[in-house]
Amino acid sequence: MTEDDNTKHQDNTNTEELNDICDECKKTDESVTQNLILTGFKICKSCRVSKTIFPI
Repeated sequence: MTEDDNTKHQDNTNTEELNDICDECKKTDESVTQNLILTGFKICKSCRVSKTIFPI
């Protein structure tokens, strides 16, 4: 019974984090999830490139 409760809680937090919406430009992109896994930041490929070139 406790395993079901833990699984439901984990599923809710994972779907909230993996919603493919960039924190910088607020656009939906598939690369957001990939960058979240690789770098820990929820940014799309375009924003990642701009942050690399202009790191301010």
